[in-house]
Amino acid sequence: MADNKLKATLRESFGKGAARKLRAAGHTPAVIYGHKSETRHITLPAHEVALVLRHKNAVMEIDLGGKNELVLVKSAQKDPVTQIIEHIDLVEVVKGEKVHVEVPVHIVGESMSGTTVDLEHKTVKLLAEATHIPEHVEIVFNKEPAGFHVLAKDVVLPSGVTLDLDPEVLIASVVITGAGASEDTPTEAPAEAAAE
Repeated sequence: MADNKLKATLRESFGKGAARKLRAAGHTPAVIYGHKSETRHITLPAHEVALVLRHKNAVMEIDLGGKNELVLVKSAQKDPVTQIIEHIDLVEVVKGEKVHVEVPVHIVGESMSGTTVDLEHKTVKLLAEATHIPEHVEIVFNKEPAGFHVLAKDVVLPSGVTLDLDPEVLIASVVITGAGASEDTPTEAPAEAAAE
């Protein structure tokens, strides 16, 4: 459920100058896109927005003119220098409705000594209920050797969440490190040095 409750106001002035004034006054311009209603331009309190955006795929409950609505953060534009949030895009959602999201992949554990885990996909696409989007998914390694791999279909998902990508996509694999490779051939390097 959305723990993030923010008060929103409809925006009546547009353009870069108006947006700059809003940000200077502690507000973040935003747009709500919805399949149930027309696009709306709003402002939200900047500090609260910054806290919400610490979490990927955040769902907010906004109070707009006394009416509460659930929205999902789809994207946020930040100033590359100041890191101030310049604008956010929101999508109207309904409780029980499933949405397409991307969540980070977290590695738990480690592979066998002399190897490393090569993460092919840092995120995976999922279909999840708007109010129950996982913050991340985990793939667990327990000293697996080189050649071990994890496909999308191997990722354990929370109840009610399904993959939104090809189940055969490679997510991570165990590969030999430079140190691991040299351990396999300890006599070659000294022999080459002696020849030189």
